[in-house]
Amino acid sequence: MISVLAIGSLVASMLGGIVIPTDPPVEPPDEKIVIEVITINGSGCPAGTAAVAVAPDNTAFTVTYSDYLAQVGVGARPTDARKNCQLALQVHVPEGFTYAILQADYRGYAYLANGATAVSRANYYFQGSSPTTYKNHNFSGPLDDSWQTTDTSELTSVSYAPCGEMRFLNINTELRVNVGTSNPATTTSFMAMDSTDGGINTIYHFAWKKCEES
Repeated sequence: MISVLAIGSLVASMLGGIVIPTDPPVEPPDEKIVIEVITINGSGCPAGTAAVAVAPDNTAFTVTYSDYLAQVGVGARPTDARKNCQLALQVHVPEGFTYAILQADYRGYAYLANGATAVSRANYYFQGSSPTTYKNHNFSGPLDDSWQTTDTSELTSVSYAPCGEMRFLNINTELRVNVGTSNPATTTSFMAMDSTDGGINTIYHFAWKKCEES
């Protein structure tokens, strides 16, 4: 089922002619954008456990998870060691603008026994483009604390959505936990991008450009 999260009014008419983004990046458009969730799939985001919302100033959007947990050891199944989530989003932007993902912030909680390890990884790409290389963040036990990671790109290297074309934004994330040298018979190690009080927010920051007729 397609879910539409409308933040303000939709201005999503197709641009006429061939258009290209201009330099440099500009301030966010005044009109509100709309993010349409095309698909949410993966063992880390079962139906009804992930939601998307747009910041009022159009500078970012947030994905909130409530059941994103990878674990090994006591009580864990073999398939629990790796969890993933694949999002396909249609970002409707005001006429004359295009966007890129400049930064992504991830937060969660981890308990890793001494000797256990974990990794948080993600990549981002537009429909029809080659996937970017995964950005990995590694963790080692002992660890019993909140965690936060940030993926950043230089303005000169970010990939902008083609002007005048409707391309899905694909975001793939993954959590993995490994037993390592810990004893899985006596302890449980886990890494979560979730919480019991309503979810952990993952924030994606926009870079904006204006389009012009070529």
